Amino acid sequence: MELVQQDQLQRLIDSFAGKDVYIHLETTNGSYAAHFQEGFFNAGAFIRNIVVNYELGKVAGDSPHRIGLKLPSGWIYAQGITHYELDEHGRLLMAGLGPDGKLAVALEISETPFTY
Repeated sequence: MELVQQDQLQRLIDSFAGKDVYIHLETTNGSYAAHFQEGFFNAGAFIRNIVVNYELGKVAGDSPHRIGLKLPSGWIYAQGITHYELDEHGRLLMAGLGPDGKLAVALEISETPFTY
């Protein structure tokens, strides 16, 4: 993955607009480290292989970036995106990595279901 270059990432997000695509979105604040700190509050969210057709996608803010996908009836939103890549399967993978390199948020867009 490479650091977000806003104009390049925007072009990739635009290339999926108006198509039926599969979305993977997850957040975590350290679920794998929760047992190291007594009283640590763990929260997260996860969706996978939800089919959407967004009319507009937007990269906003300085790093870490906000990514918004405008749907006919609402929005999908990810805060904290720092890295991205278009993989060998044509999937747009975006991630927010903390200073320690651990995943905090992931937003992925694909024209085929995620199987991994």
